[in-house]
Amino acid sequence: MAILKKITYIYRILHSYLLPGASQLTFWHGTPEIHPSIRKDRVSYYYMKFHYKADYDGPVDSKGIPMLDYHGSIGKQYNPIAIAQWGLGNYNLFKSSGENANKEKVISASDWLASNLEKNKFGIPVWMHKFDFEYFQTLQAPWYSGLAQGQGISLLIRAHQLTGEQKYLDSANEAFKSLTLEIKDGGVLFIDENSNTWIEEYLVSPPTHIINGFIWALWGVYDLWVYTGNSQAKHLWDESLTTIQNHLHKYDNGFWSLYELSQLQLKMIASPFYHNLHITQLKILAKLSQIEEFDQIAERWEGYKTKSFNRNRALIQKSIFKLLYY
Repeated sequence: MAILKKITYIYRILHSYLLPGASQLTFWHGTPEIHPSIRKDRVSYYYMKFHYKADYDGPVDSKGIPMLDYHGSIGKQYNPIAIAQWGLGNYNLFKSSGENANKEKVISASDWLASNLEKNKFGIPVWMHKFDFEYFQTLQAPWYSGLAQGQGISLLIRAHQLTGEQKYLDSANEAFKSLTLEIKDGGVLFIDENSNTWIEEYLVSPPTHIINGFIWALWGVYDLWVYTGNSQAKHLWDESLTTIQNHLHKYDNGFWSLYELSQLQLKMIASPFYHNLHITQLKILAKLSQIEEFDQIAERWEGYKTKSFNRNRALIQKSIFKLLYY
C-alpha cells in the first residue's frame, strides 16, 4: 500500500511538471498571486489574493465552513489553515466588491477560529488538527502548527478591523502566545544552536524548517505588530527576518528551490506550485521588510523556471526523494 501511494504521488508530480496547464486545481494548489493593493504601514488587503480559495466549492458543514476531504479512513476534516485562508480570500473580495456574502464568510471563518482555540497539554491556546497526517514523521492527532497560528491571527485581526468585535482581537492575542514559546514549552518556535529563531509548520524532530509555512506564519506576526504595536511581535518579526536572511541560500540548489531543510542525504525539491509560491512570498516579504535581497533571490528563482533542463532535473530529484523518503 505504501509503494502504491508513492507511485500515485510520483504520477501527480509528473503530471504537475510536464502538464502544468492540465492539472486540476485543489484548495491548496491554485496560482499564487500577489495582491496589488497590499500596504506595509497598516493592515489592509491580505498579501496574496486567495480568490480561488474564497471560491471553494467542496464539502462544508451546516454553517458553511469548509471541510477538506482527505478520503480513505480520514475523510472530511476541518483544517484550521484552510479555514483561515478561505476567510482571508473572502476578506479580500469583500474589500474590493463590498459583497455581503463575502463578509458573512469572513465572519463565519473568524467565529470558527475564535471558538476552536483550545489549550494543548502545556496550557497554550492552539488550533488543533484532529486527524493523523503523514509527513517526515506521522503527525498524530491532535497536532498543531505554526502556520495555522500565524494565518489564524491574520484573519482574526482583519475580522476585528471589519467588525470591531473584541473577541476576534482577544483570540488573536491568545493565539500569539504559541509564537512566543519554543516547541518544548508548548509553542511553535525552534531556536537553533546559533540562536536563529524558526517558526515551524510541522512540529517534528529534528525540525525541517519548511520555508513557505515559516513565511506565511510570519505575516501573521507582522499583522499583529502593525495592528496593535505588540513589542513581542515586532521582536519576533525582526528575529525571523534575520533567520531567513541567514539561511535562504540553503534553499537554493542552483537550479530550483527546496521545500524544506530536512537533514537527509537527498534534499526535498519544491514542486512547481511551491517553487512559484516561494517566489511570490519572497516578493511580498521584500515589500514588507524593505530587504532587497528577497527580491533578488525571487528573480533568480523565477529565472530557473525558464530552462527546461532545470525543470527536468527537479522532476527527477523530486521523484527519487518521494520513493526513498516521504
